Amino acid sequence: MSMPFYVAPEQVMKDRADYARKGIARGRSLAAVLYDDGVLICAENPSTTLRKVSEIYDRIAFAGVGRYSEFDQLRIAGVRHADLKGYSFSREDVDARSLANQYAQILNQVFTHEIKPLEVEILVAEVAEDPEIAGGDHRRSTDQLFHILYDGTVMDEKNFTVLGGEADAIAGRLEDSFAEGLSLAEALQAAVKALAGPDRELKADELEVAILARSSGRRAFERLDDERVTELLG
Repeated sequence: MSMPFYVAPEQVMKDRADYARKGIARGRSLAAVLYDDGVLICAENPSTTLRKVSEIYDRIAFAGVGRYSEFDQLRIAGVRHADLKGYSFSREDVDARSLANQYAQILNQVFTHEIKPLEVEILVAEVAEDPEIAGGDHRRSTDQLFHILYDGTVMDEKNFTVLGGEADAIAGRLEDSFAEGLSLAEALQAAVKALAGPDRELKADELEVAILARSSGRRAFERLDDERVTELLG
């Protein structure tokens, strides 16, 4: 009787993590930045049909990098989860924190038990309500950015976050130009400059830009067209 082939669990996890990181690194990056009226999400995406950034619910947005088919499945699952929870309970019960935890469980389950991990990193962002409307509830009066990795690790980011292959270099450039209270134009310029780096220039038709604007009311998500992006870039 032949002996079963044995691989140490540590090596299996390492190989899966390396595989996922290599797949994600092949894609283009994405940055999310807090500005004075909410959250800006800017992705390098020349496609006019495939979207990296989408609305999940009233004040919640989703963004993904890596393999499109995989993070789009996660987006659809998130929309269904949010709709069901809002219908069963209340619209106010749908929040980014619980949605991020659901995504983390899915990604961790696949990473731990399946042969091939999902080659994705995702972002769940929520814009805060007006502090006066929120009634002192800290969760509802603070903009939130949840960065979820391929293995289900959740990072609660402050001010900005970067997803994708060159995340460390882009985050370093973005940190140099970020300041609290940026206008929408300043936040977009900082994000685009960080994504492009010193040797390139990104134009509006190479970008996908969306915002969660506090001033927009209940439906906070808005996608910015090329004309508006060009105007904001100045």
